Amino acid sequence: MTPPAATVVLCPDSFKGSASATEAADWLAQGWRQVRPDDTVVALGQADGGEGTAEVVAAAQPGGRWHELTVCGPDRRPVTGRWYRHGSTATCDLAQMSGLPLMGELDPTGATTRGLGQVIGAAVAAGCTLIQVGLGGSASTDGGAGALAALGWSLTDADGAPVPDGGQGLTRIASLTPGDWPDEVEVLVVTDVTAPLLGPNGAAAVFGPQKGATADDIALLDAALAHWATVLGGDPEAPGAGAAGGVGYGFATALGARLVPGADWVAERTGLTTLLPGADLVVTGEGRFDATSWTGKVTGSVLTAVGDATRSAVVAGQVSPDAARPGLTMIALSELAGSSEAALADPQRWLVRAGSALAEGFEPPSVHCGHGRTHPGR
Repeated sequence: MTPPAATVVLCPDSFKGSASATEAADWLAQGWRQVRPDDTVVALGQADGGEGTAEVVAAAQPGGRWHELTVCGPDRRPVTGRWYRHGSTATCDLAQMSGLPLMGELDPTGATTRGLGQVIGAAVAAGCTLIQVGLGGSASTDGGAGALAALGWSLTDADGAPVPDGGQGLTRIASLTPGDWPDEVEVLVVTDVTAPLLGPNGAAAVFGPQKGATADDIALLDAALAHWATVLGGDPEAPGAGAAGGVGYGFATALGARLVPGADWVAERTGLTTLLPGADLVVTGEGRFDATSWTGKVTGSVLTAVGDATRSAVVAGQVSPDAARPGLTMIALSELAGSSEAALADPQRWLVRAGSALAEGFEPPSVHCGHGRTHPGR
């Protein structure tokens, strides 16, 4: 007897360094269809405001066009900046032109967001009136000052000279002259964190170490951001103000940007929100599934939205025991492949295999007994 068809939604985040969210979803779908070709399988890569957000949004809004230009990278070397235009809306990722992987050498006090401002400026010059920015993955802690300088804001010291880019330059700002920002342009900032700008939970203390900041650097950067807040005004305590080294704060204050939680916003744009209630199984995932995955990231947000109403599973490069929840199936590619190195070397092979493993262990809805969740096999 042919097993009854099911509706399966595959909605992973990117597997950083090995697979984009779209690739991961497609490869999981390929594996699933090898075992259960008659099912309705929806592959819908997700993002949370971090790298890959623009790509996911673009995939959900076909018919637009990618634009490229050479801009200032976070360490001032030239890089390619990209933005996607759909109608009068431009979408870009800070990480793509101002991200940590672009640094030749870590420079936590000197890295800049100037390239982000140059990309936004190009989109505005092209006539876009809504600018959507994914903020995750920043290399800098400059409060967005570099981006604002690229957009025409004048930041000068006590002698009237321009201050240098980077977080350490914020301490020298004595005067600020706003740029000529068009009133009709709206900025929407998509964040993957809710951190405030300052203090022990702020931009420098929480995210500085991953950018190479020492304890002394963190103290310097926190003081610099505090001075920046005194000069610029606004609300440094707003959730998300500390995103991307304070870009959330800088854009909200200077550009009137609206800050939105990334995972939920992307889910609405891609149509995932409307698909979840009708699914028989929802599969999400990311590079590493751990306790932090439940703090606003894609995987935790999807699982929270699904709750106990729908069966769910996680596929990740690595799985930490502290992320486990009762009844939740978890597949680690590192275990399937035998090691993390093997999984990273051929992510397509192992994501396809994970999709097949899930399908092999799936219990169709009409024969589901209702006593807890079905556990797809490994």
